Amino acid sequence: MNELQFLGAIELGLIYSMVALGVYLSFRILDFPDMTADGSFPLGAAIAATLISYGCNPWLSTFCAILGGCGAGFFTAWLSVRWKILNLLSGILTMLALYSINLRIMKGPNVTIMMDVRTIFSPFEIMFSTKITGTIFLLSLITLVAGFLLWYFMLTKTGLAVRATGTNPRMARAQGIKTRAMILLGISLSNGLIALGGALFAQHQGFADVSIGSGTIIMGLAAVIIGEVVFQTRRIWLTLLACIIGAILHRFAIALALNADGIGLQATDLNLVTAAIVIIAMILPRLKEITTNKFTERSRS
Repeated sequence: MNELQFLGAIELGLIYSMVALGVYLSFRILDFPDMTADGSFPLGAAIAATLISYGCNPWLSTFCAILGGCGAGFFTAWLSVRWKILNLLSGILTMLALYSINLRIMKGPNVTIMMDVRTIFSPFEIMFSTKITGTIFLLSLITLVAGFLLWYFMLTKTGLAVRATGTNPRMARAQGIKTRAMILLGISLSNGLIALGGALFAQHQGFADVSIGSGTIIMGLAAVIIGEVVFQTRRIWLTLLACIIGAILHRFAIALALNADGIGLQATDLNLVTAAIVIIAMILPRLKEITTNKFTERSRS
C-alpha cells in the first residue's frame, strides 16, 4: 500500500464513520435492524450532488441531504410503530422506494459534480498545502463534531429515553417514556447521519450514483463490530470513538486485501472482502469465549 492509498483509506474511513455512527444508533442502541441505510446513503449523495450541480450552497445542500435522510428514517420507523410492520421489512420497503426516488432526484442513474464547482471541501483544499490534507482535516472535524453531538445527545433526558427504549421497551413504557416517539426520533437521527455520509461521499468523489448504497449496511456493521472487538467498553464516548476507528480500520483492511500480491482480489470483490471481514470480526469473540471456557474447565478438573 502506497501513501496515496493509505491517505485514501483514511478519507473513506472518516466518511463511512458517519454510517457506523448511524448503524450503531439503530442496531445497538435501539435494537432496530434497519435496512434503510442502503437507500439513505445514496439519497444523501443524490440530494447534495444535485443541489450543488444547480449552484446551491454546498453547506446548505449537505444540510438538505441530512434532512432527506431523517425523513427516510422517519418513514421506516413510522411503518414499524404505526402499522406494526416488521422492523426489517419496513427498512427493506423504504430502501426499495428510495431507489426510484433517487433516480427521480438525479433525473437519471447518476449526477456529476464538475471540477470547477465549489463543495464544502474547496476552501480547505486551498487552505492547506495539498488537497488531500485539507480533505482529511475537514472530514476529521466533521466526524468529531458529529460524534460529540451524538455523545451529548445520549446524555440528555431524551437520549436516555432512547437508550431505555432500546434496552427494555416495557420498562421504559412503565416509566412513562413514549417509546414510539423515541423510535421515530432515533431511526430518523440514524439515517440522517448515514445521509450525511452519502453527501460527503458525493462531494469527495465528485459524483452520486444510484448504486453506491449497495452494501452500506454491511460496511456500517463491520465498522461497529470491529470497533467493539478492539475497544471492549460500555462507556458511550469510547463506544462512539470505537465506531469511528472501526470504520477507518475497515477501510484499511479492504485496501490491504485488494492490494495484497498473490491473493488476486479485484475491485469487484469489495463486497466479498467486506463480508469476510464481518464474519471474522464476529467469530473472533466467540472463539475467545470458547477458548476461555475450555481453559476454565481444565483448570477445575
